[in-house]
Amino acid sequence: MKWPRSSRVFGSLLVLLLGVSCTTGDGGPTEISLTESDALLRPSVEPVAVELLVCKAQRYEKASKTIGSEGGSLRIGRHRLEIPRGALASRVTITGEQVIGEVNSVRLSPEGLRFAKPARLRLDYRNCSSIFPQKRVAYTDELLRVLELPPSDDYPDDEYVTAEIDHFSRYAVAY
Repeated sequence: MKWPRSSRVFGSLLVLLLGVSCTTGDGGPTEISLTESDALLRPSVEPVAVELLVCKAQRYEKASKTIGSEGGSLRIGRHRLEIPRGALASRVTITGEQVIGEVNSVRLSPEGLRFAKPARLRLDYRNCSSIFPQKRVAYTDELLRVLELPPSDDYPDDEYVTAEIDHFSRYAVAY
């Protein structure tokens, strides 16, 4: 069967429009590149079944400090990082960000930095829902999927939780 010329033209235009609408335009400032999004969507560790504590949004805070083999601390909003003497072999500029959102979360960099001795991370949860289960520090990816639960100590009377960490990434309060 032979299609009328108008149907063929209409079909060709439809295919052309569908092809154009499926292409990407200029990416905005919040768009993630394909390689970055692939890394975020495919964590190297399987996610862990745990809930993140729901909180009133904390404001964005950023702090940096150069810390060496003598150790030191960094306050990131209400949260704190303690690096012990001997954990770092040389001086490194440490940056911490208190991330805005419905969970209390910090991003520590340079990402992947490893310590000779574990550092101690203290996450405050005064601005979070009152939930009775013990709180934990959770190592997460950028989509806040829990990847690991380091052993944690919860201090419910003071509303903070601590854990020893051996590398930098993103961490949040979980239960």
